[in-house]
Amino acid sequence: MIADRRTKGRLQVLELIRRSGQIARSDIATEVEASPATVTAATADLLAAGLIEEIAPVSDAPQGKRGRPRVALRIVPNACKVVGIKVSDRSMSVVIMNLGGETLSEIEVDLPNSELAPESLVEVIIEAVGSACKPLGLSMSDLSAAGLGLAGFVDADRGFVHWSPSLNQRNVQLKSLLNAHSPIPFFLDNDANLVAKAEQIFGEGQGVSDFVVITIETGIGMGVIIDNAIYRGARGCGAEIGHSKVQLEGALCRCGQRGCLEAYVADYALLREANLRAGPELSQSPDDALKELLVKAKAGDAFSSSIFNRAGRMLAMGLANVINIFDPKLIILSGERMQFDLLYADEVLDAVKSWVVSVDAPLPEIRIHKWGDLMWAKGAASYAIEEATRIAVRNIANAA
Repeated sequence: MIADRRTKGRLQVLELIRRSGQIARSDIATEVEASPATVTAATADLLAAGLIEEIAPVSDAPQGKRGRPRVALRIVPNACKVVGIKVSDRSMSVVIMNLGGETLSEIEVDLPNSELAPESLVEVIIEAVGSACKPLGLSMSDLSAAGLGLAGFVDADRGFVHWSPSLNQRNVQLKSLLNAHSPIPFFLDNDANLVAKAEQIFGEGQGVSDFVVITIETGIGMGVIIDNAIYRGARGCGAEIGHSKVQLEGALCRCGQRGCLEAYVADYALLREANLRAGPELSQSPDDALKELLVKAKAGDAFSSSIFNRAGRMLAMGLANVINIFDPKLIILSGERMQFDLLYADEVLDAVKSWVVSVDAPLPEIRIHKWGDLMWAKGAASYAIEEATRIAVRNIANAA
C-alpha cells in the first residue's frame, strides 16, 4: 500500500513537471499539497532514474535584493522515445516522439484496404513503425512504448476491439496480437479519445479541465475530458456520439444499426446521398467526389446544398445533445473534414443554440480546429508517453 502511494506520488510529480516545463521543488509541494520532504524524496527517485534533471538556478528575488536562487526541475527529453499510430480509412500515420513531446520522425503510409484482417493490420503496423525508425537510425526495440488509435469501440484497459471499421472481424484481442509481434508494449484507444488527449497537450484544450472534442472524418467521434482525464465508459464504448440515434429506423450506419448520427454526417453518408442522383457524374475518388460536392453546394447547386444542409442540421442536433448532457466549458470541432465549412456554418451553430436547454448563463465556447492525421498520431504518442512513464516509475518501486 505504501509502495503504491509512493508510485502514485512520483507519477503526480512527474506529470506536473512535464506540464509545467520547469518548476522548483517548493512550487511542486504547493501544487500537489505535499510536504517538502515528500517532494524531495520523489524527485530524488526521478532524478536517479534519469527521467528528470536539474537546470541552472534563477533567482526569484527582486533586483538589488539578496535571495537564494531556486533550482528548477524539468523532463529529460530523450529519457525515452515512443511511437504513435493513427489508423484511418485508407492510410496510416506514424509519429515518433520523445518524452519532452518533440516530434522526431513522422510518416504516412497507404493501407492495402480500408478493412483488414487483424493479422494483416498488425503486419502493416509493425512494418510502418520500422519505416519511421529508419531515418533516426533506430530499431523498434529502441522505443519504450507504442500508442495506437483507431475508430470503433475500443476497451482501452484490455486493448480489446469490440468493433472497428478498420477490421473485418469483431471482438479482437488486438493488443495481445500486437504485443506478440512487437518488442515494445502497445496501448490502444479509440482515435477520438486520443485526439482529445492531443488537444489537451498540444491544442485548443490546453489549460481547460473539462471539454469535449467532436471529430468529423470518415466517421463521427467524440472524446471527453472530465477533470483533466479521458472519460471512456465501463466498456470503452462511452462518448460514442457518432452512434447516438437521431432518427428511428433511419439511414444504415456502417456499425450495422440504423439512425446513427454518423449515417447522416460522415463522408460515406454524404457520398451515399450524392450518389442517389449524381451517380457516375461524381469522381471515382471519394476525396475528389467530396470536394466536387462541396464546390457545387457553394456554387448554389440545390441538390448538393440540400445534402450539406441536412448533414448540418443533424450535426447541430448532436452538438445540442452533447451540451445538454455534459454541459462542458468548451467544445472543439476537430479533424480533416473541418475544411467542409458548410457543416459548421452560422446556421448550424444557431440551430445548436436554439436546441440547448435555456438558462441565464453563457453557452459553451465552440472552437474549430483543422488538423490532419499526423496530429491524431501525436495524440496516440502522448498516450504512449503516459504509459511509458508509468512503466518507468513502477520500475523505480520494483528496484527499491
